[in-house]
Amino acid sequence: MAARKTNFLFNASVKQWAYDLSRFNQYGLRHDDCLYETPEVQEAIRRLPAHVYDERTFRLVRAMQLSCNKVVLPKEQWTKREEDVHYLRPYLDEVLKEKKEKEDWDRE
Repeated sequence: MAARKTNFLFNASVKQWAYDLSRFNQYGLRHDDCLYETPEVQEAIRRLPAHVYDERTFRLVRAMQLSCNKVVLPKEQWTKREEDVHYLRPYLDEVLKEKKEKEDWDRE
């Protein structure tokens, strides 16, 4: 049992280390803001509710401005791993499911 707890703590610390190493949180970005924009991701972004899309746009514009000025946000404004919600995941899963369904339908 102690080995499992140690392993869990190790995994959590490695995940936090990797999250901090990515540095997107220093610009106030979330994980889903940094996804490579494949056609599926673009469609998922298009399906976002207006307020979520506006929040995403604000974070991206602010991050670009910070990057151009070669500064990062104050540490208290960094995105914390616990607060980093994968807001795009439900829409992306839906798009991928529809794509697979369409491919299955076309194959028949």
